[in-house]
Amino acid sequence: MNREVHHDHHHPMPDYNRAFAVGVALNIVFVVVEITYGLIADSLALITDAGHNLSDVLGLLLAWGASYLARKQPSLRRTYGYSRATILASMFSGLLLIGAIVVICWEAVHRFFEPTTPVGTTIMVVAGIGVVINAVTAWFFFSGKDTDLNIRGAYLHMAADALVSLGVVVSGFVIWKFGLNWFDPLSSLLIAAVIFWSTWGLLRDSMNLSIDGVPRHLDPTAVREWLLDQPGVEGMHDLHIWPMSTTDTAMTAHLIMPVPPVDDDFLHALSEQMRYRFEISHATFQIERGDDELECLQAQTCAE
Repeated sequence: MNREVHHDHHHPMPDYNRAFAVGVALNIVFVVVEITYGLIADSLALITDAGHNLSDVLGLLLAWGASYLARKQPSLRRTYGYSRATILASMFSGLLLIGAIVVICWEAVHRFFEPTTPVGTTIMVVAGIGVVINAVTAWFFFSGKDTDLNIRGAYLHMAADALVSLGVVVSGFVIWKFGLNWFDPLSSLLIAAVIFWSTWGLLRDSMNLSIDGVPRHLDPTAVREWLLDQPGVEGMHDLHIWPMSTTDTAMTAHLIMPVPPVDDDFLHALSEQMRYRFEISHATFQIERGDDELECLQAQTCAE
């Protein structure tokens, strides 16, 4: 006799709507400021950086859209809702950041061979404003960067921009004060290295989640051993753990219990432990006696 019970405990997602709205508004204003002063100062660097900042606005909009979709209720056709959009958004954010790194490195190498004219004070002031705007926007997402991959993508976009703008200010000062033109491309390469180091984890984790890999914070062996350790459980098969979003994890497992529990208390307790011990919010268990003449089909295809 099979007894299948499922428990759904979605984590309430923090509301970042205001953070996204303010971040997008500030960065759009800054793009306009950069283009305006770029034209006034005849600075290709400022106009180019405005284009880069515009791509980060796109990254913010992408993360914002995914965060909105994740809040939509499941439907008959989309039984898990749209929460997986956060995984796709974090992956695209990582790819956008990698693209930005390539552009920064390309420009830096080019400037080693063809040094630019010294950075003017106008460019330094505008870049300084960029440091403040991007740092403030990054701070909006700081609290969620370690718990939500989608929010981490938004945070990294803004933190990377703050670093790039800071690099412009510092290298501009060094060139203006000491005439060391080579410091500009060198600082760009160092900043690109820092951004890549931060982005690699985002890209790796988002790609892992996109193919239903077990989230990195979770040890599937520990889950298996804990379940097998429960009273009355003599075996298990068909254990699957996968991400529903960047914050919610699901699992299924078939438990062999020759003497099944008489009520649902055991299953409720099991699901709650999955949530609090392993941060698995959506657990489904199937109880099997293990005395059927025909073995469970999943047991035949899944290794213990």
